[in-house]
Amino acid sequence: MAETKKPNTKKSPLQLVQEFGGKAKLVEAVQAFTTEELWVGRTNKDRGGKKSLARVSNSKLLRLHAVFSAVKKEFGTRDKLIGSILELENRTKDEGYKKNLSAYPVPRLYDHYKSAKKRSAASK
Repeated sequence: MAETKKPNTKKSPLQLVQEFGGKAKLVEAVQAFTTEELWVGRTNKDRGGKKSLARVSNSKLLRLHAVFSAVKKEFGTRDKLIGSILELENRTKDEGYKKNLSAYPVPRLYDHYKSAKKRSAASK
């Protein structure tokens, strides 16, 4: 009989974290992005609470790391990401909209940017 191949299986978040070197290393990597240029201080620890990134789920930590890495590589700062969104939507002079966007966390901004990029590409 011919040998059957196993279908490609998706790795679980726990397996991905273990490949990263453990949850502690992943938390350290995400915390490296918590500078003023990328982070909006909205965790309980930033507000004086006891919870921190160490209590966040593995899948969310992996997503945060992926998004922060992509934004850091492509834009460098939140302000440049916001500027790109405003340019894509032709709203560079709209200060109220810019103020609203500046309150959003980076993952939401990055999703907004990707959506705006698709819309602008489809309209051309």
